[in-house]
Parts: sequence; structure tokens; C-alpha cells
Amino acid sequence: MFHGAITALITPFKDGQLDEVALRNIVRWQIDQGINGLVPVGTTGESPTLSENEHKRVIEITVQEANKAVPILAGAGSNNPIEAVNYSEFAYQAGADATLHVAGYYNRPNQEGLYQHYKYVHDNSKLPMVIYNIPPRAIVGVDVSTMARLAELPRVIGVKDATGDLTRPIRERAAIKQAFNYLSGDDVTAVAYNVGGGQGCISVSSNVAPKQVVELHQLCHQGRFQEAMALQDKLFALHNALFLEPNPAGPKYALSLLGFCSEECRLPIVPLQASTKATIRKVMEDLELI
Repeated sequence: MFHGAITALITPFKDGQLDEVALRNIVRWQIDQGINGLVPVGTTGESPTLSENEHKRVIEITVQEANKAVPILAGAGSNNPIEAVNYSEFAYQAGADATLHVAGYYNRPNQEGLYQHYKYVHDNSKLPMVIYNIPPRAIVGVDVSTMARLAELPRVIGVKDATGDLTRPIRERAAIKQAFNYLSGDDVTAVAYNVGGGQGCISVSSNVAPKQVVELHQLCHQGRFQEAMALQDKLFALHNALFLEPNPAGPKYALSLLGFCSEECRLPIVPLQASTKATIRKVMEDLELI
């Protein structure tokens, strides 16, 4: 279901409120640029600081504007499985194609606890599920053996891998025999992840340079890894600049330069330093994005 360049969408704000017009414009632009899929209300979408109503509204708008042009992988994760089920049910009703689930942060379960959390959500929801494995944010990670167990559940269809371990797609493919989506969660290592058996990336940089990130993953899909590596080298400065300070302050500032939205984030994400803004602007100029 999911492959190639899939944008982890920012959530635009204006004067402290969800900017629905900006969100609609961003979704339409992403599709016009050839993006392969969209992820509303993930980490880059500032899901921890959205209200329940805002969270659901972002999913609803994204699904409406995409209008089946690309698949929608709606963020529905929580360290509370009951909340995860609630968001999953709404995503189903709104017309999303699948849900993305992070788990384990703060309550720090063991591997059996993680498995049971995901199984509970699976058994009490309807959409296909992608497991978001991101130990740097969740503290706990999903082990290969646990991922293999989860893959046996009928609607667990893939992983967003932000472990930074480039052996993971190789080891998981050895343990998982059925069809499974292997998606990188890191732009910088996405080409290497694809070489190891990955099928694409849930990307932050594609918020800003969707056409270029799509091209990179098309090259990978075609097995043209030398060309993909050359394009990755060209995009590296953008990947790096967007993460000089905590995400999503970087991509939001970049999108403000493109005229799509304000650079406004919610606390505890604070405005970028002037030096970081200058770096992002220079990189975008070098890539002829502005």
C-alpha cells in the first residue's frame, strides 16, 4: 500500500489556531508535486500538542483534500491503547487508508507489553496498522522478534523505522515471511535503508522539496542507486538544515519561505535562531526551491 516518498505533514497554525486553509493548500501542493502518500498528525505534525478535536480535524481535512489521489496513513499512536483505538476509529470513519502507531513513551513497557498494546489496538480497530519504531523519542524500541510477532497479526502491514540501525530491514525481512511494508523514518539514511530492502521513506524533507524526494525514491525503486546516492548528496544539506533545531520548527520556517503558512509552532518547540533561518534559506536557494 505504501511506497516511495510519503510526507510527514506539518500542522500549520495561525495565531494559535489550526490554519485549515494552509493545510488544504499544502495537501494539494504535495499531490501536485507527485508525492506517493501523506501522514497527518505524526511527530512532525506536532500531535503531542494538538487537542483531540484538532487531531481529528487534521485527519479529516487531509483525507478530504487528497480525495483518494494518494494513500493517507493517519497518525493514531498513543502510549494509552484506549486513546489509540479512539483515534484509529476516527481515522477509519474519516476515510484514511491506514494508521501509524507509536507506543511506549513514558510508561516504558517491556517487549511483551509493547506486543500486547499493539495487539489490543489491532483487535479493537479496523484499519491496517503501521508500527512506528522510534526509540530516540519513545525510549523503548520494538525488537526484531517482536516485530515478527506483530507482523503475524492480519492488519499489521508495515513499519516506519526510525531506529537508525541500517541492519533492521535485513534482519526483519529474514524474520518476516509475509508481505510487509518497510519504510524508513530518516531522510538522511533513506537510500541505504532502501538498499537493505526498504520501499520508501516517511519524509520530513518532502514537506519542502517533495518533487526531489519523490525522484530519489523512484531512482531507488528502479535500482539506480548510484544516481539516487548523487541526489541524496545534493539533498543532504537540506536534511541537515531542517534538523539543526527541534522538528518541526525547521520545515515550518522553510514552508513559510514558500508562502504556504506561518512558521508558528506550539511550545515547547520555540522559534528558530536567526543563524538557523539563514542556513535554511541558503540551502533552499542553492537547491533553487526559492
